[in-house]
Amino acid sequence: MDSHFFAYMYRLRYIERWSLMRNVVKENVAEHSYHVAILTHALCTIANVVFGRNVPTDSLVSKALFHDVTEVFTGDIPTPVKHHNPKILANFRDIEQMAAERMLDMVPGKLRAVYEPLIDTKKKADSAETELNKYVKAADLLDAYLKCVTELSAGNKEFGSAKKQIEKSIQEMNMPEMQYFLDHLAPSLEKTLDELSEE
Repeated sequence: MDSHFFAYMYRLRYIERWSLMRNVVKENVAEHSYHVAILTHALCTIANVVFGRNVPTDSLVSKALFHDVTEVFTGDIPTPVKHHNPKILANFRDIEQMAAERMLDMVPGKLRAVYEPLIDTKKKADSAETELNKYVKAADLLDAYLKCVTELSAGNKEFGSAKKQIEKSIQEMNMPEMQYFLDHLAPSLEKTLDELSEE
């Protein structure tokens, strides 16, 4: 029997993010997953090279690639909706787990052991606060911050409040790797192509 797993994975490009807000640049979940993966790689690299940690970059980048895979069934539920009250969030987590199980059911049996830890939301939720998984969470937050920066740089004030909320969440994470990225790598994202070319 054929597996539809990757057919669904490729459909992540049709799921739009930031649906409650006016966007200058549209973004889909596939793009976001790629961005979170490269940001996870960057944060892990900063952790290891700059701060002398021993973070397993490759396994965390793999987790990042699949961190929103359930949205192929659930869509991208905006944060204000998900977190409106604890009951809505709990119900959403149940739906997310059902979507994860549906995705895993499509993975051929011999491959399931590899994909299960990347997709199963119960396993992710149980270890969400572990020292390692915080790098994927941080990268997810950082991508949202960079989206706000990009939109504001394009003159879209719609993302002003979101940027402030995300900055607060970044401060609460208290990760030196994040601060290093914000100090040394993020400022370029506010520049135009001409400004980047001049340097």
